[in-house]
Amino acid sequence: MGLDMHLTQRTYVSSLDGHSITLVGKGLEHIKPERIKYVIEDVGYWRKANAIHHWFVENVQDGEDDCKDYYVSREKLSELLGLVNEGLSDHGKASELLPTRSGFFFGSTDYDSYYFDDLADTKRIIESVLEEEAHDSIYYSSSW
Repeated sequence: MGLDMHLTQRTYVSSLDGHSITLVGKGLEHIKPERIKYVIEDVGYWRKANAIHHWFVENVQDGEDDCKDYYVSREKLSELLGLVNEGLSDHGKASELLPTRSGFFFGSTDYDSYYFDDLADTKRIIESVLEEEAHDSIYYSSSW
């Protein structure tokens, strides 16, 4: 139990004509490939990175912390990356740039090595997402 955070990329596929898809696994037999309209990829995952979650709530979710999916623009990802880079460069600014947030099983609110590990993970995730040319739709969601 705790704060789990996901970044997903949704790619719209209008038709799978001319392409093959193999669905393997128990419980997938009922899926009809011709009905598939989106491919959803997990492109980022955090656990109890409450400062990053707080940024998404305030800057993407209009202050609503409700465990729904929210669209994240490339501009917003770049903005977060800038804050992360600045916080990694100057640890003294961390609490000002990306403040922690307490909550139900949200983890530590200390500005310690775990906090900076979360920033480094965020940097890696966002840089990877922004490097890809195919960028249909990125969504952030959380649960606890």
